[in-house]
Amino acid sequence: MEADILHSGFDGLKFTVETDIPPALRTALAEAKAQAIQTNAETVLEFGSVALSVRRTGGSAFSAHTGEYGAEWYFLDPENRPANNPGITVDFRALLLATGGLDAAEKHFRDCMAAFGITYAEHILRVTRVDYAIDFLAPWFEPDREALVVPPGTRVQEHTGIAETETHATGARVTGLRAGAVANRQLIIYDKRQEVMQKGKLGWLTIWNDARAQLNRPPLDLAERGSSQVWRFELRMGAKQLRNRWEMRSWQDLRDMVGDAYSEFCEKIRYTCPTTDSNRARWPTHELWHQVSNVIALDLHENYSGVLPSEVIETNRAEHMRMLDRQILGLLVSRAAASEVQPFEFKGFLDSHIEALKRLSDEHPTSINERLGRADDRYRFK
Repeated sequence: MEADILHSGFDGLKFTVETDIPPALRTALAEAKAQAIQTNAETVLEFGSVALSVRRTGGSAFSAHTGEYGAEWYFLDPENRPANNPGITVDFRALLLATGGLDAAEKHFRDCMAAFGITYAEHILRVTRVDYAIDFLAPWFEPDREALVVPPGTRVQEHTGIAETETHATGARVTGLRAGAVANRQLIIYDKRQEVMQKGKLGWLTIWNDARAQLNRPPLDLAERGSSQVWRFELRMGAKQLRNRWEMRSWQDLRDMVGDAYSEFCEKIRYTCPTTDSNRARWPTHELWHQVSNVIALDLHENYSGVLPSEVIETNRAEHMRMLDRQILGLLVSRAAASEVQPFEFKGFLDSHIEALKRLSDEHPTSINERLGRADDRYRFK
């Protein structure tokens, strides 16, 4: 059956930055938040070249945004930041991503960070969430939870309304399916037309009608469900996939490997055409899922590295070991210099000092098992 693709692209992207905001920004945010509390309305803060709408909410932190074509910004107060929590979280808006993609999101991020006076290095960035969405004009389609073939243990939910909690109610038109967990892989299929109408997100109607115009077809009339039913297939990935499995952290990592991660997503979770075959893995893939896979392959063709997660992990492990070896050698050279060791005595110093380190390890109050366990917890190479 025919299904026009009205939109495809990134729909969600979240980064964290493990740094603190500078004192000047902290003071300005605190004053804006105090005003927002007093007036019970958002306060616009002009900081550098960026306009931030600061909310009254956020607890001891600061919650702000840069508009529909910007991002949500969440700043922890550097004077009251919990240990091991990133100081900055950036959640890019869907319309920014829909109209400008990763390029627009990265430019917005870097422009804002420069305006805020926040210095950072790429290694302190963490990508924690990526969503990719494809909108199909397919009035004939209705989600069927039986058609989802997912890895063992994946939770599948069905819901009957945009604002409702997922339910297994029968006798109502199914408006969406959800499979998986957002921290890992999650597929959501839902009635995007209904959401646009209920929440007034008419910017999406403009995007859809632009796609219709390019196909030389008339604009959608949302009042006519039979000819304007749009289903969104949204593929979400969280930290367990992006960081733990794919070792994806920075903007460059995202550009290099997000295509590989989504290609694997389309293999691990499938929407199928159920048959009487008791082996669900043999059920044929639904035509819409074929289109999902093809669109992702075409849209993200520049974001494939062709490597497996295991290869990424082993490369990172090898580089980390080389870095530690260089640090150890540098420390031993410094230790030899402190002991006034001559160059020709250095190799003998290494042999004798290793024996001294063995004795120090044996005398350490904490067992080597516990110390190795703690060190292992700090690195995620598996």
